[in-house]
Amino acid sequence: MTLNTVLQIWNSVQERFHKTAKNLPEQDLSLKMGNASIGYMLRHNAEVEFMFAEWFFNRPMPEGLIIHTARGAAGAKTEFTNLEELVAILEASNEHMIHAMNELPDEKWNEPVDSPMGPSTPLEAVGRLIYHTGIHAGQISLIQKHVVTK
Repeated sequence: MTLNTVLQIWNSVQERFHKTAKNLPEQDLSLKMGNASIGYMLRHNAEVEFMFAEWFFNRPMPEGLIIHTARGAAGAKTEFTNLEELVAILEASNEHMIHAMNELPDEKWNEPVDSPMGPSTPLEAVGRLIYHTGIHAGQISLIQKHVVTK
């Protein structure tokens, strides 16, 4: 019951976020407010999904994945301006997270897991990811409406 319910909500949010990402004009990826560009937010969202899959679902991150956004936008040394690459990593992190959720036994969904952010259940972690995605979707929309140039 938990998995089916969570996946319906997860897929709904992800489909909308991915549609937004795919329809972004590539030149908008460098638009920013403060230190965070739209491209950075897309990359960050994918990286957080990979991290949560590992922390809360015990699914290792893909070999060779480099986490660029862990130190925040001010610490990022890379510009994320290739829409095709960003969409690909978003799709990969989504698929990775769905596999992690499918592999978790029903009885584990509500068991707290210690993580670098503190203890949380996998169900709470998915809620945080959905909230996190929503925050960045709103920020992207805000940046597009209010920032004309880099």
